Amino acid sequence: MRSTGHQFLLLLAIHSGAFFLSCVSLPHQEVSALMALKRDIFEDPLAVLADWDSLNGEPCNWFGVVCSIAQNHVVSLNLSKLSLKGFLAPELGLLSFLKEIILKDNLFSGTIPKQIGLLKNLIVLDLSMNRLYGLIPAELGNLTSITKIYLHYNGLIGSIPPEFFKLLHLFELRLDRNRLVGPILGNTSTDSTVQVNSLSKSHNNGNEIHFCHFPRLKLGVFSYNFFVGKIPLCLKYLPRSSFKGNCLQDEYAISQRTSQICDFQKRQGVANRTSRHSNKVPKHGNSQQPEWLLILEGCTGAILFVLLITAIATTYWKCKHIQLPWKINPRLSECIAITIDGEMLKDVLSFSRQELEVACEDFSNIIGTSRDSVVYKGTMKNGPEIAVISLCTMNDQWSDYLELYFHKKVEALARINNDNTTKLLGYCKQNNPFSRMLVFDYASNGTLYEHLHYGEVCHLSWYRRMKISLGIACSLRYLHTELHPPFAISELNSGAVHLTENFTPKLVDFESWQMVLSKSENSSGQISSGLSFHSLIDCAEQRLDVQCNTYAFGVLLLEIVSRRHPFCKDRGCLVDWAAQYLHSPNEMGKLVDPELKAVKFDELAVICSAVSLCINPDASKRPSMRTIAAVLENGIDISAASVLKDSPLAWADLALAS
Repeated sequence: MRSTGHQFLLLLAIHSGAFFLSCVSLPHQEVSALMALKRDIFEDPLAVLADWDSLNGEPCNWFGVVCSIAQNHVVSLNLSKLSLKGFLAPELGLLSFLKEIILKDNLFSGTIPKQIGLLKNLIVLDLSMNRLYGLIPAELGNLTSITKIYLHYNGLIGSIPPEFFKLLHLFELRLDRNRLVGPILGNTSTDSTVQVNSLSKSHNNGNEIHFCHFPRLKLGVFSYNFFVGKIPLCLKYLPRSSFKGNCLQDEYAISQRTSQICDFQKRQGVANRTSRHSNKVPKHGNSQQPEWLLILEGCTGAILFVLLITAIATTYWKCKHIQLPWKINPRLSECIAITIDGEMLKDVLSFSRQELEVACEDFSNIIGTSRDSVVYKGTMKNGPEIAVISLCTMNDQWSDYLELYFHKKVEALARINNDNTTKLLGYCKQNNPFSRMLVFDYASNGTLYEHLHYGEVCHLSWYRRMKISLGIACSLRYLHTELHPPFAISELNSGAVHLTENFTPKLVDFESWQMVLSKSENSSGQISSGLSFHSLIDCAEQRLDVQCNTYAFGVLLLEIVSRRHPFCKDRGCLVDWAAQYLHSPNEMGKLVDPELKAVKFDELAVICSAVSLCINPDASKRPSMRTIAAVLENGIDISAASVLKDSPLAWADLALAS
């Protein structure tokens, strides 16, 4: 009996010890820091933070939180790929024992808190693939234990903080796909004694440490920013692709941005600073100019006046004698004049540049660029997120024809009202500083291209891919057959398909300016507007072709199903590869992304049939999008009943996608 009593007491002691061990609590400041992070996350679609409750439950058991062996400090915070939307709380700096912060592939916005620089034990900082903007905090240079920093795919601006050069243990650094400027700092000397693994050296009264002196840096990616100057010799052991998409003047750099984009970016920054500080410039009304300068100005003005009169006379004479090789309206034969109807845009909302500058945070959040335009993301005062397309051109490059096209483009876009097409909210037309912008609503879940080629396969289930395919087809049917005149997307590809939070596709037409401005530069036989008359009458009809959209839709269907690029250097053309499988029921399964599960092969057959119709080499035999959309709608069922019938557990996927 006594033995039994001792055993009972022993078991009670063991269980009591285990209980007290499990109840070892974190310091109050660390719990407060975690709750502050939850507070600043205002969208949690997967409800992963549901168990983050300081009153109930042990924080070390919360989702994404890893504590030390003794359960008395947080050492890792991993909340990646969860579609969380919010801000990074400054209180993160209170997690002083933290070794990892991994918040990649979410929807965090705002600036990076400088308090993160207080985390002396931090080894990995991964804030990539979010919507962070602003400067990189200099305080990150205090992370003396850091080995990996990933800040790629954000909207960060400014230059690389000099304090980064104190991070001697840095092993991997990714800064690509931001809006960083300035030189890629380092030693650009041709001195042969400069080596990658050389020791840091003294400079003046302090220690100057360059990227050159990172003995452990094995991965450095600086691509797709706006860096200028030369690549440091000590960084040329990195792949050349690590520097592409910048404004570098270095033979080692490949695929740099065009000078037009680089110059525009530079002028944009100057214009922004000028507009903000124009009221602060002192006036020097009493300053006197030298007499010889006044005489020179007078002579120059007289010469310019004579040249102007001569140019007017010459233009008048040419207008009377111009011979056009095509038949036009006799009323236009005397002189071609471009007039703009002032009432054309009366029903479209007009924004000021200042409004858009505030909404887009000084135009710092770039989400896309092309040769002739930059796309910014912003948030209006009343809440909606917007995408703003700003043309990369200046006043002296702008012609009457381009102004007419701008008006007609705004008018055409304003007509569009479809659930699967991005809606035009308004435009901006301003001459000081020169601005021509289009304002659209913003689909906040990124592009289809990003999800197919950079995201997780599980995010794009078969159901979601079919929903996206049907949505694109319905949008094209509306644009091609229900609008009069029809409207065609300039470049229909997976990058032109933006997705909402529930994976509803939204077609965008951000590339049309590339067509117009390039036509302006390359045309011959120019007349007074600076653009050939041929361009004036046929550029929209020839290059914005609905038949081209139909073919592109077929290619896009193949890309959605296979997750292959339309053209790949190693794999070749997607259409050529797919042709061998499209018409063979036993082979068409090879078209499907091998990582995709729960494929409906009857729907795959419908997709293959639609693709075959779209990519017919004879454009005249391609059916309209009305026919193709009907084929898809009749053969693909994305209703809730169908999804639940095939998989009773699919309700979760359906709830997220609805």
